[in-house]
Amino acid sequence: MPIHQELTAAHPWVALTVTDDDWDEADPDLVRRLLSETLWIRVFEEYVLELAADGLVHGPAHSSIGQEGGAVGSIAGLTSADMIVGSHRGHHQFLAKAFGHALPRVTGALPRVTGELTTVLRRTLAEICGLAEGYCRGRGGSMHLQWPEAGAMGTNAIVGGGVPQALGYAFNQRRSGTDAVSVAYFGDGAINIGSVLESFNLAAAWSLPVCFFVENNKYAVSTDVERATGEARVSARGPGFGLPSWRVDGMDPLAVHLAMAEALDHMRGGGGPTLIEAEVYRFFHQNGPFPGSAFGYRTKDEETAWRNRDPLTVLERQALRRELVTDVELKEAREEITAQLRAIGAELLEPVAGGKPGQRRIRPDRWPDPGFVDVGIRGDLSELDGSRYEFQGRLTDRRFIDVVSDVMARRMEEDPRIVVLGEDVDGLKGGTNGATRAALERFPERVLGTPISENAFTGMAGGMAMDGRFRPVVEFMYADFMWVAADQLFNQVAKARHMFGGDHPVPLVLRSKLAAGTGYGSQHSMDPAGVLTTAAGLRVVAPSNPFDYVGLMNTALACDDPVVVLEHTDLYGTVAPGPADDLDYRLPVGKAALRSEGEDVTVISYLSMVGRCLEALEQVPEVRADVVDLRWLDRASLDWDTIGASVRKTGRVLIVEQGAWGTSYGGRLADEIQRKLFDWLDAPVARVTGGEASPSISKVLEQAALAQVADVVAALRDLAKEL
Repeated sequence: MPIHQELTAAHPWVALTVTDDDWDEADPDLVRRLLSETLWIRVFEEYVLELAADGLVHGPAHSSIGQEGGAVGSIAGLTSADMIVGSHRGHHQFLAKAFGHALPRVTGALPRVTGELTTVLRRTLAEICGLAEGYCRGRGGSMHLQWPEAGAMGTNAIVGGGVPQALGYAFNQRRSGTDAVSVAYFGDGAINIGSVLESFNLAAAWSLPVCFFVENNKYAVSTDVERATGEARVSARGPGFGLPSWRVDGMDPLAVHLAMAEALDHMRGGGGPTLIEAEVYRFFHQNGPFPGSAFGYRTKDEETAWRNRDPLTVLERQALRRELVTDVELKEAREEITAQLRAIGAELLEPVAGGKPGQRRIRPDRWPDPGFVDVGIRGDLSELDGSRYEFQGRLTDRRFIDVVSDVMARRMEEDPRIVVLGEDVDGLKGGTNGATRAALERFPERVLGTPISENAFTGMAGGMAMDGRFRPVVEFMYADFMWVAADQLFNQVAKARHMFGGDHPVPLVLRSKLAAGTGYGSQHSMDPAGVLTTAAGLRVVAPSNPFDYVGLMNTALACDDPVVVLEHTDLYGTVAPGPADDLDYRLPVGKAALRSEGEDVTVISYLSMVGRCLEALEQVPEVRADVVDLRWLDRASLDWDTIGASVRKTGRVLIVEQGAWGTSYGGRLADEIQRKLFDWLDAPVARVTGGEASPSISKVLEQAALAQVADVVAALRDLAKEL
């Protein structure tokens, strides 16, 4: 018979409850603060639902009414240095953090409405309505609220999308020598998402001071948590990842506060991450002013039972019982905050001329200027002012992968903020190809090998960059892995600057190799340029030789925008002129290079296909071509001066790329060329691409799927017939 031995988790999982004795021992000023902030948030949310019902909130209004106790209770113990990321239902999280930052502490009385409070309420309401004076200048709306000065680093419309970023904030806080922590708020639906579970693991593995705060409101839209998972006590996930975990009644703000106090002691003392599950209940549907019972997925009896546990009622009852406030003071406090919100509304809204009684609209002068629509997608590159673009050293033959390694180590020597992270970057004597060899030898404490969790470590790097204290360099072993981390790369990192108002840099570099032709098959061989360059917030650079790699990587690491640096494995082993000594020069953003000159055709390419174009031209001497090495691929950085001058000279264009036409970069570029330079074209833009299918493992099929020198030769010979 097998022997069964019951196992216990190595980390505690406890339920925390409080009694009237705990309420009696609570600091009177804490109770008054919890009460006032809960009341302020409640009345604010009621006003938002009123505006939404009148059609004055464009988009969703995810009310937190009923859930305020979780946010207010957990944030009361935080400082402005502590950082939070919020959920799509995040008004209460944002407001509680903003109150804690902006409002002076009041002793011996119920906190009252102040000028600072009015400013917070006004700017938050303006943002929810999409107005210019909002915290994100109207771009964020209800689901994207950010005020970095308060430590409110952004609420997030992607369920669980902000959680990995909290790791980056926690990493920066710990590495900066502070005892500050970060808190990631999300719901019972998000706890089943891969990026959240990846974040649990990475935070525990690296002992990061982050609290995963789960607002378990029982429903992901209409899906009951009991149907969504086999273990509805979602804090049970914590111990399995090495997270000390608490389960607490989120309708009791003091219980939440005490659980968070214990978690903070653990984290500030160097104990690593924690998890708190607060059982809360949203009184309304996922979106809008109607209860869930109106949509049939909840009963009225259930809603009534939870309303009887209203956190605002709990706070009022306990404050009255302890004689910390009077009924009159409570009535006056509600009237005061209601009047203040009405006054704010009167400044943002106006009656509709000729409309129905009481009908309102947004005052026209409160909207953002339509010309602001694309401002702040990326920075203005002023951080590169004063760059040295002149090479001041000696050239010698260098192996491509060696300069990849050397320039990263050089930049880490000059800038202690640079941290490299990715899978296996700290092993194999410098990663799978040797790219981190020199950095690992010289700065091993800043070369961090991650678990296999692309979403988590990409999001973590995003948080590190948005906080600004570090400049992360993420390595993806293969470019295909970008799609594993697509949420963090495209929805978070690429959109963050613009989405949150356009002011805050995101200095992140992502390195990745293209491995087409190496026999690694369909899931390790793609060229991502065509998809990457659809994300307006990303800059994309593609060096084709050792000299360019050094200058372009130096520029990327100095840039305050996220930059994807593409590298091709075909180039790693090649030897070409590169710097023997000077590793500090830069190459400018938006400047292509002419690799050959001719009058017959403009050949445009990037990465390893530049060399193959030159090789093909040697086989077709009757065609003389300008070969434009793009270097920078993103739309904002394309060198139209060089492309335009060449096309005006030649009248013909051939775009050459290696990968599949379905994700082609050249298709989009051809469209742009034909729109911008149509009058100078003597023929349609020609293209060489790979096939329809992604490369296979079979060497023969792989070669057939990729564009080869022979394909470029054939295209040039076809063109020669027309000359």
